Parts: sequence; C-alpha cells; structure tokens
Amino acid sequence: MSNSLKINKPLVSVNWLHQHIEATNLIVLNGTLPKVTVKSNEEKREEYQIPTARFFDIKKVFSVQGAEFPNTMLSVVDFEAKARELGVYKDSCIVVYDEYGIYSAPRVWWLFKTMGFDNIAVLNGGLPAWKNANHLVEEKQEHHFEKGDFTVNYNSELLIDSTTVLNLLNNPLKQILDARSAGRFHSTEPEPRAEIRSGHIPNSKNLPYSALVSDGKLKEKEELQHLFKEVNSNNSELIFSCGSGITACVLALGATVSGYHKLSVYDGSWTEWGSLSHLPIEK
Repeated sequence: MSNSLKINKPLVSVNWLHQHIEATNLIVLNGTLPKVTVKSNEEKREEYQIPTARFFDIKKVFSVQGAEFPNTMLSVVDFEAKARELGVYKDSCIVVYDEYGIYSAPRVWWLFKTMGFDNIAVLNGGLPAWKNANHLVEEKQEHHFEKGDFTVNYNSELLIDSTTVLNLLNNPLKQILDARSAGRFHSTEPEPRAEIRSGHIPNSKNLPYSALVSDGKLKEKEELQHLFKEVNSNNSELIFSCGSGITACVLALGATVSGYHKLSVYDGSWTEWGSLSHLPIEK
C-alpha cells in the first residue's frame, strides 16, 4: 500500500504495520531505552531493526542534556527542531517500537502526544513480536532522509511537574498511579539509584507497568479495564508516575486503550520526588 496513512488508535499490531509498511508518509521509530534495572554489561545488544527504522534517542537527543534528573522533556522549541532533524513532517504517520516489547516506546508516543501530534501509535509487542511473526528485518543502520516540517502544538496537561502534583495530592478527583514494582513502591526493595529516598507519593496507588504486559504485549482491553478499575474505583482523572517518566507512559497507553481520558504523566517521577527533601513521602 502506498497511500497516506492516518492512525486513530494508540496501538497497532505487527501484521498491521507489515500491511502498511510501504505507505508514503509512514515513519517507523525505534524508541528503545536500556532498562535502568539491568546492568549494561548483562544485556545483549540487538543487531537488527525493522526496515527503514529511525532511532529515536530518548536519552541523548530527546531529553535535556545535563539536567538534574534523567529523561527530562525537551523544551517545545528543541523538540520541534529535533523532530524535524529526524525527518518528521506535519503529515507523517509514526509507528514506534522498542526492543523489549512494551517498555520505552510508549514514552515516545506520549511525548509526541504532548507536542500535539496524534498520528502515532505504539507497535504492540515491538521488535520481538515483529521477529516472531517472521517479518523482514535489516541490520541496524542509519537511513538518509529529508528534514521535516514538524510543528508543535503543545498540550501542557499531558506532562506535569512536581509542583502540579503536590497541589493535587489531596484532590479527590485525581488519582496518582505509580508504575514501579511493588517492592520499590512499598520500600521493601532499594531504588536502583542509591541516592534517592525509598517510598511513594502520598495517596498514590501502585500499578506496576509489568501487570499490563504479557509476553511483551499489552494485555487485552478488558483485562486492562479490570486492572485500572481495581485501583481507580471512583473513576478519577489519572496521574502516572514511575522511576524516571518512562514506564509511567506504559500506564498512560494502557489507560488510553481502556477508554480513559484526562490523563497526565509526572515527568520527573520518583527520581525527582524522592530527591527533593521538601516533598512528602509515604512508605
């Protein structure tokens, strides 16, 4: 197919991508970010990618370099410039994947949503699912492409800061969900960053991102709805947090698939909250 693609859902299958891989406005992004809980020397480097994929470098390009906390979102001006350098146009259609299945790709999806770009979806199951379906891969390489004309239409409600979260702690219409493991949430296992306090944001509830994923794919809509209902029985507006703003976006993806609206991700997440001594914590 060579037509101009429009995506109206947050998640697409590998078969859908395979069917539309020739679309003229399609851009495939590899949004892989190494897991902070896995030592780099223990992780096998992936040598292959989906054909024509471009690397969306969350850490070194699309985060503020030298910032106090990791993965801090770029300014609107910088994001627009970097997206253009990546060859993204206003009328592009983006499918983003990662090499774990569902891990960091939702962060890329959420960043673009925050910048007012909706023609984007996460590849369910990522590269593992693509390979398991025996679809074509290529050796990792950089492709040449024209500079795009991407334009930001910023939505400030989608990525929020610690001051906003602090002001909403006791708001009965808001529910904070923490995507970290139960051990980190309840202070029974240490933070991967030793300098950060243990615990969780007051009045927050724990929904580990791993609970939303099965065999590297996001669970079915009905299962996701059940998981969110268990921690959000009042159907409140949701705020997502995690370690550094990455897996909170997995919850944002799951909530979107489940039919929720009015969602926010706390950009600094626990790395920031646990580092700032004036902010209250629970254990």
